Amino acid sequence: MSLPAVAVSQSPEDRFREYLASRPKPQRFTEQQRELVEHVFAQHSHFDAEQLIEELGKAGRNVSRATVYRTLTKLVDAGLLRKIELGPKTLFDHDYGYPWHEHLVCEGCNTIIEFQHPGIEAALNDIAAQHQFRAEAHTLIVRGICASCSAARANRRRMVM
Repeated sequence: MSLPAVAVSQSPEDRFREYLASRPKPQRFTEQQRELVEHVFAQHSHFDAEQLIEELGKAGRNVSRATVYRTLTKLVDAGLLRKIELGPKTLFDHDYGYPWHEHLVCEGCNTIIEFQHPGIEAALNDIAAQHQFRAEAHTLIVRGICASCSAARANRRRMVM
């Protein structure tokens, strides 16, 4: 399922600039940060920091490793990206300009499938209300085996028998 972008009042770059300016100690928006934000929001995909560094290099963008790691943390803090912890690996996903969604993660091939279901959102709202809890965010990751990996396992079992 491909999630459509949603209308937002500011571009990711403008929102990040605003975030940096509103910090207790305002920070400037650098050219390296601009290149990174532009690259990250040019397409919707899950990525880790090392993949991003490699992609930026291939694209001829001169962004240092330290800047990538620092800026990713700031983009999460600014509400533009969210972290997805998958064991020892941390992936990043768009949190700004895309609808809230959940993830199915295949333990066999590491495929990530995005999905939305209104019942999940309703259930979480009901649970929060029952506990007089104001939910501000959530992350749901369902781990399992995708159809392709299930079929491959079944074929291997048939061959052994």
